[in-house]
Amino acid sequence: MAYFVTGATGFIGHHLLEALLRREGDVYVLVRERSQGKLHETLEMLERRAPGLPVDRVQPVIGDLRQPLLGVEVDQVQELRGKIDHFFHLAAVYDMTAPAQRDIAVNVGGTSHAVELARSLEAGCLHHVSSIAVAGTRKGLFTEDAFDEGQRLPSPYHKTKFESERIVREQPYVPWRVYRPAVVVGDSRTGEMDKIDGPYYFFKSIQMMRHLVPEWLPLIGLDLGRTNIVPVDWVAAAIDHIAHRRGLDGRAFHLTDPHSMRIDQVFNLLAEAAHAPRFAVSLDKRLVSAVPKAPMSMISRLPLLSQARKLALRELGIPEEVLAHIDLVPEFDTREARRALAGTPYETPPPFQSYVARLWDYWEREMDPDIDRSRTLREAVSGRQVLITGASSGIGKATALKVAAAGGVPLLVARNVEKLEEVRAEIVAAGGTAYVYAGDISDMDDVERLLERVLADHGHVDMLVNNAGRSIRRSVALSYERFHDYERTMQLNYFGAVKLILGLLPAMRERGRGHIVNVSSIGVQTNPPRFSAYVASKAALDAFTRVVASEVIGDGVTFTTIHMPLVRTPMIAPTKMYSAFPTISPEDAAEMICEALRTRRKHIGTRLGTVGEVAYALSPKAVDRILHLAYRVFPDSAAAKGQREQVEERASFEQIAMANLMRGVHW
Repeated sequence: MAYFVTGATGFIGHHLLEALLRREGDVYVLVRERSQGKLHETLEMLERRAPGLPVDRVQPVIGDLRQPLLGVEVDQVQELRGKIDHFFHLAAVYDMTAPAQRDIAVNVGGTSHAVELARSLEAGCLHHVSSIAVAGTRKGLFTEDAFDEGQRLPSPYHKTKFESERIVREQPYVPWRVYRPAVVVGDSRTGEMDKIDGPYYFFKSIQMMRHLVPEWLPLIGLDLGRTNIVPVDWVAAAIDHIAHRRGLDGRAFHLTDPHSMRIDQVFNLLAEAAHAPRFAVSLDKRLVSAVPKAPMSMISRLPLLSQARKLALRELGIPEEVLAHIDLVPEFDTREARRALAGTPYETPPPFQSYVARLWDYWEREMDPDIDRSRTLREAVSGRQVLITGASSGIGKATALKVAAAGGVPLLVARNVEKLEEVRAEIVAAGGTAYVYAGDISDMDDVERLLERVLADHGHVDMLVNNAGRSIRRSVALSYERFHDYERTMQLNYFGAVKLILGLLPAMRERGRGHIVNVSSIGVQTNPPRFSAYVASKAALDAFTRVVASEVIGDGVTFTTIHMPLVRTPMIAPTKMYSAFPTISPEDAAEMICEALRTRRKHIGTRLGTVGEVAYALSPKAVDRILHLAYRVFPDSAAAKGQREQVEERASFEQIAMANLMRGVHW
């Protein structure tokens, strides 16, 4: 007996791998070249979980889902031909928030290549792990022999799962079996889960409610529809058992709970486990449906409500895509699966209420994004490789010194090698370790070379601090002929930072952990006059971060955006009137960055920034008029006007008064 498995390091995959290793035979596992370390970590984890498990029977096969024959070398295909009894295809994107292009390439393209390889290997049976998503929004009972029923597929994810299953069903070369799990949550025995997904997106809101409202207070909820939840250990065990039963080829099996649950019921069970308040009553969905949609839609689009909704979802870490598909419309027949599992402990999944407390306990101990707030900086960065741009002076240098003092390994990046070496020498003299990399972040080719050198030397980066930046203070009236001001700020502040992120993200996601700190500006929140080039570049990075954060949080990669106040660095030195403004030191700014590395908070800022953001959301025209007053009071600098001789700007009485007014809003 021999097996071939794709997606063996995934969540369902490593549980199935454990089940297969309890049987006889070798297990060939598809793994990308750079993901061999992850496979090694998976096998070590299985050994700890099940001492004595023969993990030496796992044979890695180098390949790639996006390549023909899954990228497996022809010689290896010939070597394995006729030896594989069971080909399990689990590798896929199980993420409603993933980009459509990635869904298509991995889910559809990967399945096509898996079928091609299974045929070339002359596999005994192709076992395809699909999803109940293939049913789309089909109303009523969706049976196991149903497939193309004209159902609406409401998202790219639903469509790719449908097309992937179609490919398996329509190919005539290899006998097949299809498994359609429901919403898969953690292990029913231990609560173990590998990423934030599905119902886990709502755990944070339950936790926050526990902190804000007494447990005994009855709440009024809303009937949001139904869902179907099963634990990962049951899913893997069911697949393993059905796969080894004879005479079941050409069938699909619903690995679902025979009885779906109301979402408000799931919420109440989670709230009970969390000791949070529960819904005493829920408004019937039919009552909500009776409310005219047009007025409600118009109300929801009001700027204030729309902004509040986005801010709330951002703070809770809930992607909008998840809200759109929370209600599971179909009911799922399970007769084939129950017949195949009859007489085993897996005939039906354990009831959700029997293990919900374990799920909550594991999430709160191991997965809560805010759990690291109690850690020290040393615990957060010790032994970690932290790439810091703009590290030759100012904020970057101060951050590097603090990271190194806490046991981290800063990778220092800037254009000036001599200054970087001085920083490194200071770190080494204090007993730390640092590495120097010369690079111009505004030059995309230079960034590419930088990434190649860093990854060749270290293999991965644990944390990235995008600190390097360029600020230009110049009114738009003086910018009509200076389009290059906008180009060069975008080049460094946005494109350079994004290029670094894109280069480091793959390894972070493969390793299941990583953190990225983007040093933005209070200007994004307060929109100060004369900073149109600078603020726009930082706002672009903020927007990029908000989108990508929702895509990668499930892979253990997190972002912090710091809306940094005015800092006393060489960057603001040319504008002398800043001496009248409230500023913080580079060391204070470095503390904010270290706080981001320590806690991995979503956002770090100031009261003034928050006041500015809220004020603009409530009354943008009034804010425009106030800022116009500041525009009149504080003129362009001599440098902004293009004057050769730097004329020292002295703060006038009005300027000092305005600065003092700003100082009155505590940082």
